[in-house]
Amino acid sequence: MQIVSVINYKGGVGKTSLTANLAAELAFRGKRVLMLDLDAQASLTFSFIRPDEWETKYGASGTIKSWFDSFETGKARPLTSLIHTPAAIKARLNGKGKLDAIYSHLGLINVDLELATQLGGANLAQAKKNFIAVHKRLSDGLAAVAAEDRYDLVLIDCPPNFNIVTKTAIVASDYILVPTRPDELSTLGIDYLMRSINGLIKDYNDFATLDQGAKENPISPEILGVVFTMIQEYDGRPVSAQNAYISKVKASSGLPVFDAYIKRNETLFAEAPLYGVPVVLNGYSNNSHQSVVDGLEEVATEFSNALGL
Repeated sequence: MQIVSVINYKGGVGKTSLTANLAAELAFRGKRVLMLDLDAQASLTFSFIRPDEWETKYGASGTIKSWFDSFETGKARPLTSLIHTPAAIKARLNGKGKLDAIYSHLGLINVDLELATQLGGANLAQAKKNFIAVHKRLSDGLAAVAAEDRYDLVLIDCPPNFNIVTKTAIVASDYILVPTRPDELSTLGIDYLMRSINGLIKDYNDFATLDQGAKENPISPEILGVVFTMIQEYDGRPVSAQNAYISKVKASSGLPVFDAYIKRNETLFAEAPLYGVPVVLNGYSNNSHQSVVDGLEEVATEFSNALGL
């Protein structure tokens, strides 16, 4: 089971749309995919279920927040108890692959504060142990999921920040995927994000040596690549202003950049959550709409090839 975190410091870059459509397309191709929504905005969650359904069935005790909260009681729940299958997706897949989800909650923003209180210690050795325990929490939870061999892939939709909840996702991940719009503000934070990730890796691996003879496994999540979103085309290519940013990131970031990209169509992506089915699983007679689907499929193919799925 491979675990991929999807993250960018900048909001509004199509992070959730990328996660939802990658998951749906790979499930359609026969893969077993689990989506984990770690963003308190819960946009991924509401891309698959309606808010009223979430309120009545999951809000009280069926989200990732309730899993984090369960550690406070000393009776941690297994992550598998929070896995749900969106009904609309199950019907659309019609037996092809699997697409499940763990939903988010607005109250997740408070979880970070609770985790922060657990990082202290009476001495340096205890502080190191607490650091590892807190940051490894999601990794341990997903390891139990992996042991059941239910999924080929986990996609984590991270919040647009680098708080402790986000760090638990990075620690748990094998790969990092960075979506970005081709503009100044969206690409500006990529270098800062990489420095933050590298700093976390260094701190975690340093703290993983608790005492002589006791050591946690080091972490080494790989940057899978940068995926450009919201691309406007002219004559089948990104418009020149956007292409300049694509070329800049390729030349200066030192990161792999996907050749495939997601085309801009705000109406299409905005309407998809109304039906609980991502754009990539819908067929369109309109050529411009189908062109968006084609682009999403190309991104999924490049992503799948990079992971060897």
